[in-house]
Amino acid sequence: MTQVTLAHLSDLHFGRDVQLDQVEVLESLIPELAPDAVVISGDLSQRARHGELQRALAFVKLMRRVAPTLVIPGNHDTEWWRSPFGLLGKARRYRKWLRYFGPELTPTLELPGAVLASALTSHGVALASLTWNLNDIAVKGHLPASETERITRYFAGAPSESLRIVVIHHNVLRGAISGRMGLARWRRAQELLRRTGAELVLCGHDHQEGCGQVENAFVVGTAGTHTDRCRGERASAFNLVSCDATSISIQHHRWDGESGHFMASDLEQFARRRRA
Repeated sequence: MTQVTLAHLSDLHFGRDVQLDQVEVLESLIPELAPDAVVISGDLSQRARHGELQRALAFVKLMRRVAPTLVIPGNHDTEWWRSPFGLLGKARRYRKWLRYFGPELTPTLELPGAVLASALTSHGVALASLTWNLNDIAVKGHLPASETERITRYFAGAPSESLRIVVIHHNVLRGAISGRMGLARWRRAQELLRRTGAELVLCGHDHQEGCGQVENAFVVGTAGTHTDRCRGERASAFNLVSCDATSISIQHHRWDGESGHFMASDLEQFARRRRA
């Protein structure tokens, strides 16, 4: 397979906390990087307000001029209060999101050498997302088996040599600073993801960039945030992901406040399980 490069962003939080200077740099930097696709893994808004989503849509439209762009909702993009526990139906939670970003909550994307499928983990206040910690209400996500079953069927129809990538919002690996998993029942979620045949999972939510591997099953790339709410007062970061026939590489690009630019930083490489 030819090399595939993805720009992976997350948690821009247009609204109160967004760092507009970083967004302006991203709007010029991403075209210069010339990725094969852009992935934005949720929380484009702060409170799912119309103005926030409209600014987010303008950003997404600009990214779509650069490359095919896959975008999914995060927990902040979900109006859970309109249908807590799904009592008034699922659609009410995502009404504004669907208005601005189209009718598909879990889009897919096919590229030469890679296929991307997304899963919905942002369900607001839902029974399967609840934990014993009250602070997790409307924050934690969950991964239904129906989501990964759909992805498994989609991957089954992809070329055997294509890299299989799953995009979700909530972090799959424990945050290095927060110590938190983004998903309730995370062990089950990791097993469901493994069964899809995914080689790479891209996520956000934790507001700290990172990467790692789940029991030699699949690589995980977590993008940071572009707000003033980074973990441990760290610099904001996005990831540039490069994949070829034998390896997956993830390079963090961190914000340097003095220069007003993102600087290429840590680079980690992982061997592919499925060789093209």
